[in-house]
Amino acid sequence: MFYYLLKYVLLGPLLRLVFRPRIEGLEHVPSEGAAIIAGNHLSFSDHFLMPAVLKRRITFLAKAEYFTGPGIKGRLTASFFRSAGQIPVDRSGKDAGQAAIREGLGVLSKDELLGIYPEGTRSHDGRLYKGKVGVAVMALKAGVPVIPCAMIGTFEAQPPGKVIPHIHPVVIRFGKPLDFSRYEGMENEKAILRAVTDEIMYAILSLSEQEYVDQYAAAVKAEEAAAAKERKFPRLPLT
Repeated sequence: MFYYLLKYVLLGPLLRLVFRPRIEGLEHVPSEGAAIIAGNHLSFSDHFLMPAVLKRRITFLAKAEYFTGPGIKGRLTASFFRSAGQIPVDRSGKDAGQAAIREGLGVLSKDELLGIYPEGTRSHDGRLYKGKVGVAVMALKAGVPVIPCAMIGTFEAQPPGKVIPHIHPVVIRFGKPLDFSRYEGMENEKAILRAVTDEIMYAILSLSEQEYVDQYAAAVKAEEAAAAKERKFPRLPLT
């Protein structure tokens, strides 16, 4: 109930008014049945803009930190995401990926739309990073199509660290469904999972026209943070 209240009354009309998004390829999203929508992730506002333009409900796997914040703000944020139908996923620990896959397959088993960002985290610099193979595992296990999606302009509208977005043209572009039925039963083969994931990322890249980086975003962020720390607190030479 709250999901549709947000979509059609509270948040959706406001997002459309502020961002005036141009939608391309919406006909590629199936009107019924399970499917995965895999997109690039440039901004916090991506979570709300894509659902606002889709005719069907979509469920995203959201990071658990959105549900565990301290104080009143944390409780309000958690309540908001739960009411909007988003599923918390703990991204820490060795079993985090399997937990996300189980939750995603649960959504798909109900013939619903599942939204996922294969990069695993927001891009901190506007580039497109290497995708994680969880999206391929879910697509092959559930036997569902993957619709690539490109969010264009949301990084400029609300870059990392900016709480209140400013007005900037936004394009939401959906591509033709990708069919991986030829790999049925091969979801445990690492080479196949990598190939499927790379095909999905290439489709997103073709839609978004971003610069591509063949590294995981989280690893690049960690390297840059370590380099920044080193510059701020350089190691003293040993005597």
